[in-house]
Amino acid sequence: MNLFEILISLVDSLLLIICVLVGVAFLTLLERKVLGYIQIRKGPNKVGFVGVPQPFSDAIKLFMKEQTHPLLSNYFLYYFSPVFSLFLALLVWMVYPYMTFMLSFNFGVLFFLCCTSMGVYTVMVAGWASNSNYALLGGLRAIAQTISYEVSLALILLSFVFLIDSYCLLQFFYFQGYVWFIFFSFPLALAWFASCLAETNRTPFDFAEGESELVSGFNVEYSSGGFALIFLAEYASILFMSMLFCTIFLGCDVGTFNFFIKLTFLSFMFIWVRGTLPRFRYDKLMYLAWKSFLPLSLNYLIFFIGLSIFLFSVCV
Repeated sequence: MNLFEILISLVDSLLLIICVLVGVAFLTLLERKVLGYIQIRKGPNKVGFVGVPQPFSDAIKLFMKEQTHPLLSNYFLYYFSPVFSLFLALLVWMVYPYMTFMLSFNFGVLFFLCCTSMGVYTVMVAGWASNSNYALLGGLRAIAQTISYEVSLALILLSFVFLIDSYCLLQFFYFQGYVWFIFFSFPLALAWFASCLAETNRTPFDFAEGESELVSGFNVEYSSGGFALIFLAEYASILFMSMLFCTIFLGCDVGTFNFFIKLTFLSFMFIWVRGTLPRFRYDKLMYLAWKSFLPLSLNYLIFFIGLSIFLFSVCV
């Protein structure tokens, strides 16, 4: 790998991160607009043309506010956990399946699982370092929920790894040339979408941010910049999960306009679910993970292993 290739990779990575952050800004605007129309109101419409510059004015307001911190908090960990959370949310975008030379490495699926597993620690540290009972309870809830649903996410991914015989996300493009995977694994797609909702702490699984019983969850003590970074990390994860859904189930035709339409529709689905469904009960959340999604994903895993062995024996 010569110096020119390294430089191109760095520039492309920087452009990708900038595009993700701009996408996050307009995703928040889309959410506020959609929720507004669901609740029969307008949403942001005063700043600029129909409220388009609203996310940027919100960002300027948040980052210019005074930084406060609890007196008894662990200052260093309290400040760096949101930074590390956003870093992980942006780092996982490096698995984006480029059709040209870039960072499309062969173990993208494993890299994704490692990054999402590391994301648990940022929530745990944010909840603990705030030295607040509400933040600690919110952090514990989020960790239990995230770890539970990571199991089903990993098993669903493993099913497709056995089917395509590769950890590279780009292989999903070649294997979906004639038919999308969603057509013969529709239950898995529904389980994946529900697991993504739980993984990103979105309604109806937003127990980490239960305003009615935990004030605001693990981020209750954060304000200004720290709160903004946690917010950015959450929405970057929503965009990434939408991208991964399109990659695995909807053809993986990256680089085409259709791919970004599908990605936008999936992000809209996250918002639509938030505006429609009430919050789940916590015990039902755990039952859903361990008694519904786990058996489903295990059955599909065994089926795909058998299918790949059968296809291998036929081809040989």
